[in-house]
Amino acid sequence: MSKQPPAISVQLFHIKGAVPLNGKESKFYGPSISIGRHPSCDLRFSSDLTHISRQHAEIIREGNQFKLTDHSVNGTFVNGKKVKEALLKDGDVLMFGEGGPQISFLTQMEEGLEERRVPPEATPREPQREIRIEPPRKEPPLQPKYPREEKPQPLSSARAEIPEVSVQSVKMSLIIQYGPTIRSFKQLPVTIGKNPKCEYPMNHPALSDQHAQIFFGQDQYRVKDLTGQKLVRINRQPVGFEAPLKPNDELALSPQGPVFRFYGEGRLGEIEEAMDEKPVDSSGKMGETAEKKSPKGISSKFKKIFGS
Repeated sequence: MSKQPPAISVQLFHIKGAVPLNGKESKFYGPSISIGRHPSCDLRFSSDLTHISRQHAEIIREGNQFKLTDHSVNGTFVNGKKVKEALLKDGDVLMFGEGGPQISFLTQMEEGLEERRVPPEATPREPQREIRIEPPRKEPPLQPKYPREEKPQPLSSARAEIPEVSVQSVKMSLIIQYGPTIRSFKQLPVTIGKNPKCEYPMNHPALSDQHAQIFFGQDQYRVKDLTGQKLVRINRQPVGFEAPLKPNDELALSPQGPVFRFYGEGRLGEIEEAMDEKPVDSSGKMGETAEKKSPKGISSKFKKIFGS
């Protein structure tokens, strides 16, 4: 009997151009994906996007590769080049019509999904054993004195949480969309920073060499601040040492950006807006010039990337 080809899903991350879809992901498992405005298309764009043809393009699986074929009037572009046919690679940016909607292309092997669920289930079990051991040692001497009972309890719980959120290597997927590119990781943790040795090197003026770390613990995706300066924030609040990420959380790696939206299931997408916060110079004064230039710089950066 011939061995069946591995199950591969195609993930199309909407970057720009189709407002209701921006920041969202479309996932497909079939052998082909039709793209256009026609109601029968697998990836359907709004009817008011008239520069997109009704049957604009198609992505077809050929073995373990995926080929894009253009059927449109206004053309299909891969990484800025107009093509009729092209074999796609992870991270390729597709644009439908000149100046039209842009999506990032990514594939994901679907084998071993059951195995990926084992590490996160096993991870919390060890800390739970430690939680049961520590409280009996501390509670007996504190019971006679009521005012002191309340103080040790948060301390013991804080100590018990340390092993629960310790960084461990696990097989979990992480997808990060930054600018026009999208990267996929199948192993956590992932360290982000300026250093080229980081799993995700990111050239941003506000980042340090090893700035932050995305990892998985307690059945949740979590972020760890490696700066020691409380620069990493979730929903504009410093994470301190580390904190869990919840769907729709806004993750800012620094007050000056970059800023991401966590869409759940290990997906991070960049947000174009920077946090409204005044940078502090070495003298402790708020810099008005920096306040004005920061949003403008980010805006112009996106114009260069997307060509708008």
